[in-house]
Amino acid sequence: MFSLITLMGSTVSSDAAATSSAGAQSGGMGSSLILILVMMVAFYFLLIRPQKKRDKEAKDMLAAIKKGDKIVTIGGIRGTIATVKENTVVVKVDDNTKIEFNKTAISSVLSKGEAAPAAAAAPAKAAEKAPAKKTTKKSSKKEEVVAKPEEKKEEVKAEEKKEETK
Repeated sequence: MFSLITLMGSTVSSDAAATSSAGAQSGGMGSSLILILVMMVAFYFLLIRPQKKRDKEAKDMLAAIKKGDKIVTIGGIRGTIATVKENTVVVKVDDNTKIEFNKTAISSVLSKGEAAPAAAAAPAKAAEKAPAKKTTKKSSKKEEVVAKPEEKKEEVKAEEKKEETK
C-alpha cells in the first residue's frame, strides 16, 4: 500500500510539473499568435488589397473599351480599336493593317492628349527623310547654318578649324 501511495504521489507531482510548464508555454504561444495575426493584417494591407484594387481598375478599363479608343498593348503596339468583340478586339495599327488581340493584352487606354505626340512623331520622321534646305540666319556674333545634323556637324568642325588657323 505504501508503494501505491508513493507511486500515486509521484504521478501527481509529475502532472503538476507538466501543467506548470504548459502554462509557461501558453503565454509564449499567445504572443506568437498575436504576432502572426499582425503579420497577416500587414500582408493584407500591403499586398492583397492594392492588388485587388489594380485588378478592379483593369477590369473596369477593359469593360469600358469602345470603338475609336487609342490603346497600347502589353507588347507595346499602339493603335486604334476598330471592332470590339466579347473577349477580343481588332486594333487598327496602320491604314491597311488590323490585328486581333485578346482584351487582356491591352495595358492602357490613351487619352486624346497622349495620342497627339505619337501622331506628331510621324510628320517629324517624314521631314527627316526629305532633303533639308540650307538656310542661313545672321546673328550679331556669327552666321549659323541650319542643315541636316550630319552636315551641321561637318560644317561646325570646318568653322572651328578656320577659327583655330586665324
